[in-house]
Amino acid sequence: MSYVDGFVLAVPNAKKDSYRAHAEKAGAVFKEYGMLQMFECWGDDVPEGKLTSFRMAVKQEEDETVVFSWITWPPKEVRDEGWKKIMEDPRMKMDGQEMPFDGKRMIYGGFKVLVQI
Repeated sequence: MSYVDGFVLAVPNAKKDSYRAHAEKAGAVFKEYGMLQMFECWGDDVPEGKLTSFRMAVKQEEDETVVFSWITWPPKEVRDEGWKKIMEDPRMKMDGQEMPFDGKRMIYGGFKVLVQI
């Protein structure tokens, strides 16, 4: 059964192209270490909530857009081993570059697939 890593974050609108480049670079590395697919989705119809919402969860600011992302892996063991290698890979170092989003407001987690149709 496959395994999924999910992410929700806010990206400044002015950094959309930088975020895309960052995701494409990271995706190439992740693929080498077992990732099956990666989806980076720029918010288009993300309503404001009254009690909770994607916007509220990441404390979206006026000039930001919510990004919803997920990565699919083979079994969790492949994902766990892949992440170890990814974190050690020198290509993933930012080398003085600024991240195109505020990582403190990113929500993430690993999920076992319950239903796949």
